[in-house]
Amino acid sequence: MSTPASTPTVIGDPGTGLRAVVTGASSGIGAATVRRLRADGWAVVAVARRADRLAALAAETGAEAIVADLTSDDDVARLAREVVAGGPVHALVNNAGGAFGQDPVATGSLDQWRQMYEINVLGTLRVTQALLPALRASGRGDVLVLSSTAAHDTYPGGGGYVAAKHAERQIATTLRLELVGEPVRVLEIAPGMVRTDEFSVTRFGGDQARADAVYEGVVGGPLVAEDVADAIAWVLSRPHHVNVDLLVIRPRAQVSNTMVARA
Repeated sequence: MSTPASTPTVIGDPGTGLRAVVTGASSGIGAATVRRLRADGWAVVAVARRADRLAALAAETGAEAIVADLTSDDDVARLAREVVAGGPVHALVNNAGGAFGQDPVATGSLDQWRQMYEINVLGTLRVTQALLPALRASGRGDVLVLSSTAAHDTYPGGGGYVAAKHAERQIATTLRLELVGEPVRVLEIAPGMVRTDEFSVTRFGGDQARADAVYEGVVGGPLVAEDVADAIAWVLSRPHHVNVDLLVIRPRAQVSNTMVARA
């Protein structure tokens, strides 16, 4: 019998063994994803550097919290040991990342470019490599890479972030080829403009006014973290023979990285 449209579909719970790891879980899209997957019945391991925020999220949602810095080989090795010790792993949501600065290529900071590459690219690579054996062993594993529309196009001032996100995307596209025939899906979601509590503020070094201006006057409003979490939950909940190679989501007002309808 089909489920009534008004009734949420529960796709798994700790009793049935569906378990996800979400990185960058202390705020924004990561925290929203933890909340959504828990509401849908998943057991969730929330991963981030900020212990206080993780503890609060775990208390709120019932998720397991593991503090780890994804730029550290030792931290990621410890993370993998702790995750695997807790049971099977069925999904890895590679959400941790970020943008720093918006300078032209000619004057961009090498340190900021290096920082973006380290977290967006090598962080995703480290965690994926560390948890891939457990995802394979689960018999229905998912590697989900949260990239960006910056992984598919560019824009002035975005060179460093665009370069990092293009590289991160290639982890997903290459891994999908390399795992063909195995019981592991490789999924990519590429959001456009998403207003969260920290992304643009971090990018502009704490300048709240400059961060707010990014979203000012967007007709109908930008996406919010819950919109992306909804997409993540939908992709993970497809029957496991269905692979969503790429899902691009933008606010209606944004038709490209450089064209946005504003009031």
